[in-house]
Amino acid sequence: MRISELSRRSGVPNATIKYYLREGLLPPGRATAATQAEYDETHLRRLRLIRALTGVRGLSVASAKQVLDAMTEHRGDTHELLGIAFGIRPPDGGTPAEDEDLAEADPEAAALVDAMGWSVSARNPARRIIDETLRTLRSLDVEYDWEALLPYAELAERTAQHDLDHLETVTDPLEKAERAVLLTFLLEPALMALRRLAQENESTVRHGGDGHTPA
Repeated sequence: MRISELSRRSGVPNATIKYYLREGLLPPGRATAATQAEYDETHLRRLRLIRALTGVRGLSVASAKQVLDAMTEHRGDTHELLGIAFGIRPPDGGTPAEDEDLAEADPEAAALVDAMGWSVSARNPARRIIDETLRTLRSLDVEYDWEALLPYAELAERTAQHDLDHLETVTDPLEKAERAVLLTFLLEPALMALRRLAQENESTVRHGGDGHTPA
């Protein structure tokens, strides 16, 4: 396809596509003349992935290029590819010593991961969030530790299984990475909204009575 059709199908303006080409985010098309080139479905899928990384994950162009380069390097390794797409694994990797230091920095997350029997990278930023959240709760005199998170961890495990089941139907690596980004970052607000709906329902069941039943 010509660049005009690539723009129409992807929803990305011509000027932006040319910018991505100059910056190396998008590989060049097949030259058909001195100033013309043809593009294929691979370019379309890569453009969609770029949009997911910059628009949904909020990465800068430079960071998106780093992530895309890492995805290309690990194209045949689904686990590494998804880790990078999910934002779990840094695209520049890391050393075992650095991983060990990171694991020691989040002791409550480490205890939770161990109790669940999970195989989780020390570089997963969610570990830090867990420890920071628990420290904040205790600073506000709310006694809450990693063991209180176990029921939530079990629910999260089932959610992750559902996520990965959905991705199993996708065979193209670029499309799989794009879908992983969209599922993770666009669905998160909806998942939190579901929790709020369920909380209201549970409160109605336990405390509402007939006079508080939602219409």
